[in-house]
Amino acid sequence: MICGVDEAGRGPLAGPVFAAAVILDPHRPVTGLADSKKLSAKTRERLALEIRDKACAWAIASASVKEIDCLNILQATLLAMARAVAALSPQPLEVLIDGNRCPDLPLPAKAIIGGDALVAEISAASILAKTARDAEMLMLHAQFPQYGFDRHYGYGTAMHLAALRQYGPSDCHRRSFSPVRELLK
Repeated sequence: MICGVDEAGRGPLAGPVFAAAVILDPHRPVTGLADSKKLSAKTRERLALEIRDKACAWAIASASVKEIDCLNILQATLLAMARAVAALSPQPLEVLIDGNRCPDLPLPAKAIIGGDALVAEISAASILAKTARDAEMLMLHAQFPQYGFDRHYGYGTAMHLAALRQYGPSDCHRRSFSPVRELLK
């Protein structure tokens, strides 16, 4: 059994980074898997439900804003990935990870650049990570509506940067990211 792993939320200025790990069931295929960035929100949500229903195992994990600021975004992403793999039951025999780095795992692992478009398990993980992070950002929007997280999901859009200048950073902003760090000076 192999599992695919992918992350969502490395680039935004706010919110945690999420990772998912998925072991697909070859007897219960999920049709339409692709890189989550290439799918509409509605399609991602539909596929996420199907993946959760049909997969042999799946897990979603995150690294907090505090962990991102303490470790750096790469190390926090690798930590979220390792947490997702560790939460799988059963454990896979091999881990395929989207990107060019593997987290420290007690299992054989291989990084695949562009894996979210090439490996079904990684595509499934991409969809679960993205939908989980989007849901988290909508919850943060309810707490901090002035930033417009429901529209840009924490990315550094002109709207978000204007809100940051007007209201200053919130507790969910990544202080180690330069646009936020500059406002704190």
